[in-house]
Amino acid sequence: MKNIKPYLTEDEQPAYKTLNEVDFSALYSYADYMRFEFEERLELIKGHLFKMSPAPSRIHQGISGNIFVPIYNALKGKSCRVYSAPFDVRLAKKMQDDKEIFTVVQPDIVVVCDPAKLDQRGCIGAPDIVVEILSPGNNKKELINKYEVYEEAGVKEYWIVSPTHKTFFRYILDENGKFQPTKMLTEGEEVTTSIIPGLKLVLEEVFQD
Repeated sequence: MKNIKPYLTEDEQPAYKTLNEVDFSALYSYADYMRFEFEERLELIKGHLFKMSPAPSRIHQGISGNIFVPIYNALKGKSCRVYSAPFDVRLAKKMQDDKEIFTVVQPDIVVVCDPAKLDQRGCIGAPDIVVEILSPGNNKKELINKYEVYEEAGVKEYWIVSPTHKTFFRYILDENGKFQPTKMLTEGEEVTTSIIPGLKLVLEEVFQD
């Protein structure tokens, strides 16, 4: 976290009005993140800031909708909820104070089954399912870091979808808290999960333009 001058209260800390004011070599907390007033979207992973890709492409948006809608329909009448980006997910380790949270991500889609994790600002704690749809702007380091923080936080399932290759990877958290990959899926196959009984994602439909 950045050094804060001792004679300034938290409310007196300066806001960040442009992206140029942000030092990407510094470490930040969620409290810092909340002072960003510019339109550009950033994610915070273990205190490090990452620029998000430009506005998702039409194909990216289409795939997101093709995944979101079946999940939404399958969850009707159930306690789980599904949300799409922009939606802040704060992965707090122990303390839930804004100054003690160093990872804030905006996955494309999340499923949250514990209502206690939801508040006015999004989700605090691990969602049950996280879906990331790859885009040309995705940074390999960012993807590796996300895999690590999702695993450490206890996300039960992490789905990675590639529009370019029309592939669907699913990582499932085992009893030891480690992600185990399922086989790569593609068009002609279906995705189901025990977290959402009755859900059947037909990948031919997911990747349909």
